[in-house]
Amino acid sequence: MTKRASDASDVSVSPPRRRSKYTLAPLVLISGNVVLFALFFVWPAVIGLVYSFTNYTGVGAFQFVGLDNYQKLLGDSTFYAATTRTLLYTVLFVPLNFALSLLIANVLVSKNAKGASVARIFFFIPWLLSPIIVGVLWRWLFGENFGLVNYFIEKVGGSAVPWQSNADLSLLVVVVAAAWAWTGFSMLLFIAAIKNVPTSYYEAAALDGAGPWRQFFSITLPSIAPTSFIVILLNTIHAMKEYAVFASLNNGGPGTSNNLLVQYIYQTGFKSGQIGYASAASFVLMLILMVVAIIQMMVNRRVENR
Repeated sequence: MTKRASDASDVSVSPPRRRSKYTLAPLVLISGNVVLFALFFVWPAVIGLVYSFTNYTGVGAFQFVGLDNYQKLLGDSTFYAATTRTLLYTVLFVPLNFALSLLIANVLVSKNAKGASVARIFFFIPWLLSPIIVGVLWRWLFGENFGLVNYFIEKVGGSAVPWQSNADLSLLVVVVAAAWAWTGFSMLLFIAAIKNVPTSYYEAAALDGAGPWRQFFSITLPSIAPTSFIVILLNTIHAMKEYAVFASLNNGGPGTSNNLLVQYIYQTGFKSGQIGYASAASFVLMLILMVVAIIQMMVNRRVENR
């Protein structure tokens, strides 16, 4: 009883906690980011949303046209073609990049891998290159008249492959080039995730007679599920917004057969001077990305709750 009274007395007379002198530092750093976010994202987004309801051409005054731009998009076959090609490119690019980066990461973290550090740098270098340079490099490789690949094919007696004039082959070349460039980034994420998997899991599985494939599918893949979700989400968003590699490799060709949504928006807005209409297409793309992100988050949450 006496001890409790003493404790109460200690609490009542304890001095107030002094405010840390670093309290304002996080607020200052956050405020800078908030200002930059508002200046370079929120403000352009608001302006773009306003333009999407107008007939703005880039110069002069504009008039509000309500939902006319969005209604026009619903009947635009070129818009549908660009959307379909964007989805096809995403469906091809994301699984290829995921499989390549996971395969390379799994090999490089193996105890038997030699020169893993050098190999990581080798595979990461393409991600450091500008997408324009990536497109130019692969154009030299797969150009129809001057490409290195067709040169060797003809040297061994084959016929030149229409890498640029065939729409499907042209798209396939861009998919492989983009996967090559993005593999390094995804690979580093997977390496970090695989290294965090407790080795005791693999030791216990080995004692139970599980082979490498069984360990990979039963231990590695479930353990790195959160990282896999991030890789798929980032790659999907990146693929839906791809522009530079297409522009530098085949410019969406042949013709306009491989124009993606971003190319369609750029050409409509800046070449045709239909800023309002292009802004409406931009917001449709943003809605598609939001739907994709929400679906992926719901699937990931359901997997984690199992």
